[in-house]
Amino acid sequence: MKKRLYKIAYIMAAFAIIWMTSTESFACNVSTTPVNFGGYDTFSTAPLDATGTITVLCTTRENVTIAIGPSLNSGGFDPRMMRLISGSELFEYNFYTRVNHNRIWGDGSGRTRTMRQNVARNSPWINTVYGRIPPMQDVSAGIYNDTLTVTITW
Repeated sequence: MKKRLYKIAYIMAAFAIIWMTSTESFACNVSTTPVNFGGYDTFSTAPLDATGTITVLCTTRENVTIAIGPSLNSGGFDPRMMRLISGSELFEYNFYTRVNHNRIWGDGSGRTRTMRQNVARNSPWINTVYGRIPPMQDVSAGIYNDTLTVTITW
């Protein structure tokens, strides 16, 4: 079983993947599309939801697991925390495996879940990432970010 780590920087407005390259050829690759939360209203009583994707493409048929590590800023999963870029203020958020936001996407420990599936050769497995920022957080305006590790195991 091979394991590859990919770093993903999550920003309030979007996320982008940063590839860690290797000279070894890959049986599977991963890519993402941005999660755009837009602006956050501190007075809204509704959570702010947004989606993105993690796509896995393999050159051979593989049984693949996708795990997302804990928050760099909180060291945990529930909640994950974004940090104000120009300060130390923290902002709660999380990523989920389901649209109803009842399963935290993590590494399988505690209350977290991973995503697992047999991926057909050269047929992308597209996973929706359901992001949620809880309502009524009294935070300063600005850009918040966090760094998470995504592990693809096959």
